[in-house]
Amino acid sequence: MKAPQCETIAIQNEDVGVLQQALTDLDATRISRLFKAFADPTRLKVLYVLTLEAELCVCDVAAVIKHSNATASHHLRTLLEQGLVKYRKNGKVVYYSLDDDHVRLLVEIAMAHSAEQDETESDT
Repeated sequence: MKAPQCETIAIQNEDVGVLQQALTDLDATRISRLFKAFADPTRLKVLYVLTLEAELCVCDVAAVIKHSNATASHHLRTLLEQGLVKYRKNGKVVYYSLDDDHVRLLVEIAMAHSAEQDETESDT
């Protein structure tokens, strides 16, 4: 699908200046890395199950996503590096949970948006 374009040039210079300043304050690289972590379907599944359960050990995460412990650990490490999950150790067991409610909200908003898109597509 081709994106619609303006048929004339009418730049709002004052608005553009304000918006350009806002962009200089934005850490777009860091935020894009965060969304890159969300872009992997397996990592998104891990984040989603952690919205459903307060914390899970690596073994439980692996079982739920139907992957090996090594694969689950790899994805959890990536999510940890991006600040999306945190962990605690209890003896030899490591439990993971979402880092904070912002992560929960991002996942819930993504799920709601996806469901809304499904409804829109089924209506057409």
